[in-house]
Amino acid sequence: MSGRSLTLSRLIAAPVAKVWRCWTDPALLPRWFGPQGYVCHTHEIDLREGGQWLFDMTGPDGKVWPNRHRYLRMEPPTLLEFLLDAGAEDEAASRVVMILSAEGTATRIRYEMTFPSPAARTMAVGFGAVELGHQTLAKLAATAEAL
Repeated sequence: MSGRSLTLSRLIAAPVAKVWRCWTDPALLPRWFGPQGYVCHTHEIDLREGGQWLFDMTGPDGKVWPNRHRYLRMEPPTLLEFLLDAGAEDEAASRVVMILSAEGTATRIRYEMTFPSPAARTMAVGFGAVELGHQTLAKLAATAEAL
């Protein structure tokens, strides 16, 4: 973890197709996305290249964070790329690349976020982005493994 990027990885005991479905099924994505205790309230969801997901993430303390994912590239079932921001048009977005690869009957997820600046990355890490990201991947794993 250096410069502007942060990378998380996890082995999920589910096939690639199930993990991909968790990212691209509008009924599933809002159920698992976000750290433990956080809930997503969707305003708009269009999970395709050129589409976007507008949602508010509410923390256990009731604090609300607006979110927007703008989908740039989808190569089913292994690659998803999107811009992540709070929805303001003049806001600098982070770029996320999610890669899925089979490891036997399991799936390795590699989730790389590139922040607009080193300062933005430092702020996110200070906020707990690594631990919160691992919590999010744990929720993804539980959802995919239950399908």
